[in-house]
Amino acid sequence: MIGYVPLISQAFSRREVSISMLDASAGSPPTAAQLLRRHFRDEDADLRGLLRDWERWSAELLESHVSFPVLAYFRSQHDDQSWVAALTAILDVCALVVARIEERPMPTARLTFAMARHAVVDLCAVFSLKPTPPPVDRLPPSEEKRLETFVAAVGVRFRTDEASAAKFKALRAMYEPYVQALSSFLIMPLPEWVSPEGVKDTWHTMA
Repeated sequence: MIGYVPLISQAFSRREVSISMLDASAGSPPTAAQLLRRHFRDEDADLRGLLRDWERWSAELLESHVSFPVLAYFRSQHDDQSWVAALTAILDVCALVVARIEERPMPTARLTFAMARHAVVDLCAVFSLKPTPPPVDRLPPSEEKRLETFVAAVGVRFRTDEASAAKFKALRAMYEPYVQALSSFLIMPLPEWVSPEGVKDTWHTMA
């Protein structure tokens, strides 16, 4: 049994490196709004590359956490970070890119969404968790409007037609009940869609 300890330690370390790097890209806790705003603001930022990296991260998470379920309980080193929050933020971003962003949806976002959703569904099965809708809407109309305004500052425009709104709602329904179940079971809060005012990234607050 002790021979598995190095494998578990290595898997935990690989998981946490990407979560730590997400701090500068999407804030702490990570939010879809911050990730989109920062990447569209910085002309040299590669959103496709980031989503490809998170597609692989999701696949590695699935493989390692199904093989060693105890890893799911391991906490990140900062209170405002967790693998559940990171995975949820990436799913949020993918849902927005696929359904709501006016530019042509990136195939990369679809692939990353599929892999990330696969991970949360299978991990719920590992722990025998029943999908549970969030107790309150994570993105009520007032917050959705704030999200639109927040990313509009860097030129991101949302589709407002009924078909796009329906697609966005359907995509959210495909993963939110699963991440909510994991969040409740592991006591790892889900991220908001837009960061509250005045919240600083972890790298800003470390002494």
